[in-house]
Parts: sequence; C-alpha cells; structure tokens
Amino acid sequence: MQVTETLAEGLKREIKVVIPKQDMEAELNVRLADAKDKVRINGFRPGKVPLSHLKKTYGKSIMADLVNEIVRERPTKILSERGEKSATQPSISMTEDEAEAEKILSAQADFEFTLSYEVIPPIELKSNDKITVTREVVEIADEEVNEQILKIAESARTFETKKGKAANGDRVTMNYLGKVDGEAFDGGAAEDAELVLGFGQFIPGFEDQLVGVKAGDEKVITVTFPEQYPAANLAGKEATFDITVKDVAAAAEVEINDELASKLGIESVDRLKEIVRGQIEGQYGNITRQKVKRQILDQLDEMYQFDTPQGLVDAEFDNIWRQINTDLQQSGKTFEDEDTTEEEARAEYRKLAERRVRLGLVLSEIGEKAGVEVTEEELQRALYAQLQQFPGQQKEILDFFRNTPGASNSLRAPIFEEKVIDKLLSEVKVTDKTVSKEELMAEDEDEASDKPAKKKAAPKKAAKAEAAEGEEAAAPKKKAAPKKKAAEDSAE
Repeated sequence: MQVTETLAEGLKREIKVVIPKQDMEAELNVRLADAKDKVRINGFRPGKVPLSHLKKTYGKSIMADLVNEIVRERPTKILSERGEKSATQPSISMTEDEAEAEKILSAQADFEFTLSYEVIPPIELKSNDKITVTREVVEIADEEVNEQILKIAESARTFETKKGKAANGDRVTMNYLGKVDGEAFDGGAAEDAELVLGFGQFIPGFEDQLVGVKAGDEKVITVTFPEQYPAANLAGKEATFDITVKDVAAAAEVEINDELASKLGIESVDRLKEIVRGQIEGQYGNITRQKVKRQILDQLDEMYQFDTPQGLVDAEFDNIWRQINTDLQQSGKTFEDEDTTEEEARAEYRKLAERRVRLGLVLSEIGEKAGVEVTEEELQRALYAQLQQFPGQQKEILDFFRNTPGASNSLRAPIFEEKVIDKLLSEVKVTDKTVSKEELMAEDEDEASDKPAKKKAAPKKAAKAEAAEGEEAAAPKKKAAPKKKAAEDSAE
C-alpha cells in the first residue's frame, strides 16, 4: 500500500492511497481459498471446486467486499500511523468510471482512493493557576423559604362554591370560545376550564374582566394578544371570548402546618421546610455554577487561540443558525426587526460557532490528559433523565439510542464537559462572594461573551441559543410549585 500526501494546507489534508493490483489479487486468492471448503456448487464435491471456477463465480462479489472493508478500515489505520486525528469523518473519493471499477474488481488495475479531512490541531496545555473565578453565593433567608411554601400551599389549597360575585383569589369554572375577526381559532376553546383570578395565568386583561361575574353569567371578553405571543397568527391580534360561567368558588384558608405537609406526602412541616430550602439552594447553585463556568470558559478563550477545523465550525454554525431562524419564525420577526441584517447576524454567529468549537477542543484535551471518563452508570442516568422528559415516547427514544451510531455522544459530551469543569475548579483560584438574590439572577453586562460581539446582531429571543458543548447551559427556570408529594422532587 502506497500512501502519499497530496495536500497539507492549514488543517486540511489530502492523502492518496494506492493498493497495487497484485496485493488485491493476492488477498482475493486467500479469501477464495478460505471459501473453497464452505461453498456448495452443483457438480462439485465439497472442497473440490477449482479456484478458477470460484473466481469466475464469486470473484467480483468477494473483491467488492474487500474494497468496502479497505475503505472502512484503512483510513483509521493511516491516520493513526501519521499521528493525526480527523476533526470529522474523512471524505473518501474513488473512481466513478464503470470500466475502471470493473478492472479493479477483476484485479486488473490498482485500487486507488483519496482521503480528504481536517486535522484536529495539536493543543499545548497551559497552567491553570492563573485562572481566577468569583463564586457568587446567596444566603437563603427563612422568609424566602416561607414564601415558597406559601406558594405551594396556595397551589394545593381547596375551593368551595360560593354565592355572589367572583373576586381576586376566587376560582372561576367556565366554558369559553375564542374568536379573531369573528372566526374561532385553534386552541381557543375549552369546557370546564378553571382559572384562579389575580395570578395572571391568561392573556393580559382576561382575568380582570372576570372579576364580578357569578355562576350562570354569560359574557363576551375582548383582549389583545401580546406582540411576543408564541403563536405568530395570534400575536398582536384583538380577540373576543364568549364566556359561560359555571361556578365561582372561594379558596379555603391557607395554613402552613403539619396538615399541609401531610397533604403533600411529607411527614412534617419542618421536613417540608428542609426540602424547599434544598430546592432553592439547588436553583441558586445551578445559576452560580453557570456563572463560574462562564468565567472559566472566557479565560480559556483568551488563553487558547488557534485555527479551528472548518468542518466542525460549519456543523456548529448550522445548528445555531437553525435555532436562530426557528426562534425568529416563532416570534414572527425578521432580522430587520432586531436592528440587524442577515449578513451581520451570520458573521457574528459564525464567530460564536468558532468559539464553541475551539473551547470544545480545549476541554476535550484537558479531559483526555486528566484521564476524565464518563461511566456507563452516568450514561444510564442521563438516558433515564431524557426518558422522563418525554413520557409516552420512551420506546422511540430507546430505539434511537440503540440503533443510531454515535447517538450516545449527545449524552456523553455534556457529562464529560461538566466533569472537566469540576477538574478545573479543583485547580483554579475560587473566591466566594456573598450576594443578594437579585445580584445573582442579574446578567452581567459583559455576559455576552458566549453570544455575538455586536448586541444588535443578536435577535433578542434567538440570542439564548448558546447551550452546547463547550458553552454554558441556560440558567434553570423555576418550576411551578407541586400540588402533591412532588415537593420532594428536585426543582429544575
């Protein structure tokens, strides 16, 4: 086998591989000899089929298998011998001329193919002792814990039918039919819908117009959908709702005691407070970690500057750009609405893609050198978490991961990244800083290091597309307070 480098330009490589026809024929004869004792051909005793007859009957199919095997296995061996890692699957090209292919399968011509790929650049790791981060810590007050428990209690409280008019805090049970321009729209109708007034759960202005209704009332409510409403066909539109009030119920008195805890499946109110405090700590802890991680990534970005494989950048950019356009489409906006142009936005998100790829390669190298590994147990936990997010689709998800090559990488990569961040946190200088809840939740002015440099080039909604390998995930959102024993579950 002859291996010749025909291109070495930046990270791009092109390798020409030639396997002489004599070597191909020799391997063919070995395989024919092995098949001699296995095949059964009419007119010949087992093991007595002449090689010439075998070659005539099976030669081309065996040679085709040999060609496929070479193309599948040799590139890995070639790159290993060259001490190179390909950023993506190498592109393989060979003759498309039928006459030439026929000669190769007949061992009358050398088998030639070309490998085209980009190498992962060598990364010389630097000392991490100059990386410094500030870890913001919030001291959780008893008042905040009690406030959260009160919300849980309000969501779990009972209602009793009352006579008279509905007031804020009352629950209204109703049928409604929504219309735009006199036509009903999808999702705009419901029967026996329950709405607790005063909590802003429906379109702005909807609940206010229900204050004062009583059972049996029929009413037409007029509201305007917000400009940012997710359904583009309704955003900014005026709508009417035909309302039939079926019941008005007053909320029972809320008390935070052992009885409330028991309703939630918890042994005591003290235990409930412990659980809620733990949930709040977990929520703030996730935000703190993302801010710390962002600081680490920003400093790594300054420490490591090198050319990135464009194949990886292209793939990352395509993912980002797809999300950008989806977000804009859902919001019914254009790039011009966001004070930018498509050209400017593409350029800025291209920079973001390059940063992600570069940081991903750095973290990968750090993790590899540190011996960071993702265990099978960790992968199983990640898979189980995905199954929980999509109830009713467990079989499809399991089949996907079982039958799709490389699918497990989508589970492995974020676990690996977080373990590398843990490794770095054990080496860098960390200073704790006590802050208020508001300070922790506020975004830093320069937090856009993982977003386009030009603010105007970042669609407001689309700018949150930054969660990916090598970048921090979005800060967790608070879940609605559970109604029953789910209070013991960890909050997102």
